[in-house]
Amino acid sequence: MTNADALHAAPEAAIHTAAEAAGRAIAPLWPLASSVAVNPYLGQAEQSLAEVAARLKRVAGVRSIMPRHWFAARLADGRMTDADLRMALARAAQTSATGPLVPDFDRLMSALTEDAGDAEPLPTIAELAAAASGIDWPAIIEDRIGNWASAWFDEGQAMWAMPRDHGAYAAWRLQATHDLTPEILGLAGFARFVAAAPESAPMALEQASAALGCGGDAAPAYFHRLLVTLGGWAQYGRYQLWQAELGQRSDTGLRDLLAIRLLWEQALFAHYRPLIADGWAAAMARYAAPCAPGMDDAIDAILQEAAEIAGQRDLAAVLATPGSPVAAAPLVQAAFCIDVRSERFRRALEGVDAQVQTIGFAGFFGIGASHRRFASDVAEHRLPVLLNAGMTTRAGGDGEAVADVETRLSARGVRAWGRFKLAAVSSFAFVEAAGPAYVVKLVRDALGLESAAALEPMPRPEPPLDIATRAASAEAVLRAMSLAQDFAPLVLIIGHGAGVTNNPHASALHCGACGGYAGDVNARLLAALLNDAPVRAALVDTGITIPAATLFVAGLHDTTADTVTLFAGDHAADSHAAALAHAGQALAAAGLVARTERALALPHAAGAGSIAHRGKDWAEIRPEWGLAGCNAFIAAPRRRTAGRSLSGRAFLHDYDWQADSGFGVLELILTAPVVVASWISLQYYGSTVAPALFGGGNKLIHNVVGGIGVVEGNGGTLRGGLPWQSVHDGVDFRHDPLRLTVCVEAPQEAISAILARHPGVRALFDNRWLHLFALDAEGRMAWRYAGDLQWESEVAADRVLEIAAA
Repeated sequence: MTNADALHAAPEAAIHTAAEAAGRAIAPLWPLASSVAVNPYLGQAEQSLAEVAARLKRVAGVRSIMPRHWFAARLADGRMTDADLRMALARAAQTSATGPLVPDFDRLMSALTEDAGDAEPLPTIAELAAAASGIDWPAIIEDRIGNWASAWFDEGQAMWAMPRDHGAYAAWRLQATHDLTPEILGLAGFARFVAAAPESAPMALEQASAALGCGGDAAPAYFHRLLVTLGGWAQYGRYQLWQAELGQRSDTGLRDLLAIRLLWEQALFAHYRPLIADGWAAAMARYAAPCAPGMDDAIDAILQEAAEIAGQRDLAAVLATPGSPVAAAPLVQAAFCIDVRSERFRRALEGVDAQVQTIGFAGFFGIGASHRRFASDVAEHRLPVLLNAGMTTRAGGDGEAVADVETRLSARGVRAWGRFKLAAVSSFAFVEAAGPAYVVKLVRDALGLESAAALEPMPRPEPPLDIATRAASAEAVLRAMSLAQDFAPLVLIIGHGAGVTNNPHASALHCGACGGYAGDVNARLLAALLNDAPVRAALVDTGITIPAATLFVAGLHDTTADTVTLFAGDHAADSHAAALAHAGQALAAAGLVARTERALALPHAAGAGSIAHRGKDWAEIRPEWGLAGCNAFIAAPRRRTAGRSLSGRAFLHDYDWQADSGFGVLELILTAPVVVASWISLQYYGSTVAPALFGGGNKLIHNVVGGIGVVEGNGGTLRGGLPWQSVHDGVDFRHDPLRLTVCVEAPQEAISAILARHPGVRALFDNRWLHLFALDAEGRMAWRYAGDLQWESEVAADRVLEIAAA
């Protein structure tokens, strides 16, 4: 049964189908400890930007595209041209991206001088009741649900955990029947109303919907509207559902949140019915009406497309310029994450040393591990959130077992002491007795004088993997990296992380491919795997021969300071001492170049020397720009991009299609790294164009709640997405909200065949959430994916433009 069929089935079935659809339209929010970039439009990729923009105006009251004066400014300064506007118009006329609405060129130009106006969401009962009574019921609901949710979803920050024996809905009912705040503020009998409500969330959804006259046609939009009012709490409920389904389980938290919010609506409607009945009937009719883009939505979508065409023209010009040759027989090969911050460092490294060749690959390096740090019982999932862990690992091996046990016992003591100092009764005694001893530590931390932490012991699989599994993993990773031959004497596997202090969003600066953690564990595991003699012997039978003289060494690129730490102590490396020293000098020199370049873009960065210390500054709200500015993904041999400055804006994945028999590596790239990059790109896009809905708010007033996320000030809804300071420097945007352009050097037929097998990925390109180009044998952007598995040559595109202009 399709969703459309279900909406016209039995009323109860339609209600539950609508609730499910509304929940799937909410993007998940990962907790702060392992936050990753998430596409805020997740669940809506089956629609175009214009269609989603119309929908979000109704359910959230936000615009999904930049204000028109932003596009006018780009046209005025030459970043966008009339030709870009004409091309965007021509493409809109060829597709259904804006529905049947396509303005002419004069109308488009005049729109640049107009204000599209504010977006007004459809009203909830709480908003109608607030207008009728003068009592801010939406804020009260936000406060009361937020107060309860922060305790229910708590990840260990609270000293007293709320019992979770009977589900979220039952826990809320128990709390709400004893909470007199709503009654004190004017909602008489609310506790009795909750006590009399159905005992299950599904029944509550059915009863409340019937009481409110919410039929099948209105329910999807209305339920989506209610979940949006819950902000990050709905997103966190969606995260728990995501995690459950990844593990082949189910979770009802998001549905329970919707039932809770709907009961508030029912209670307010019963209380204010004489005052709001007519307004609610009109609202229900609007909720039930079909949602289609208007002319304003179509114009905005065309302007967005024009800005992206301009960006693609600039990218094509860079790729068409002569670059630098790639080292034919390098002394050092250095594999970095495809992260856009690596582009700048890779370019600098190759620039300072012609004997170094760099490689781009997803930063978890094909090693999906659920890892426990030394003396920790917390499992860190260091892999893309789209995947399940393929192994469990821990820091330390058999030889360190005794030390591990001793440290665990010590760590438990530290945790107990930590809980003592935070406990409600003992915290004041702790400050009285131990406060003076912290003065020295606070001074050292504040001045960035803390001593360097010792490196963790080598991570190892637990239990150990058999030789066949190890060899298969090694082969898969090497082929995916396009590194199956011509090995250098020294190969560096360099993950990345961010060294920052006093930053709740620190994990958002780590490696998205490693689940919001640093990439050191994955890099060390891969280096150990590829140095393993039995693995190398087994690889020979697969056609991969790693020379005996080749050593793999892991490293960690601190993207905040642009320094690289090598884990040379993981392996016996006396024979490679000179090569390691050479690599260390090159990495240090490249760091200086990269820091100098980055200093030009960071506020108050006096020079390259200041960059290394920003992450240690407790008051620094912009230690680095993260992935701001990302606008391209390129999967091609390094020679296509070497020596060309992409300004730290491109994800660079090494790929040689001629060595990819069956195009299995290409399929992996399009369905995993490209999707992760799209999440990153669209999170930055959403946090820029709709910060009220998709942004994380102001860092200056953040408070961490439940170890999950942040609120602004002392309350309010949980905020997901990127903080304002991550996309704006206080004067102007540091991120251009352009949808990602993906460039792949491979035959169009092979790309189309993969898209045909993966409809979810295809939808991202068909509906223009991503743009796709195929590069020719010279590395030029020669063919554009036009949707529906069709391609258009850029020469043909120029002809379309000529016709449109005429």
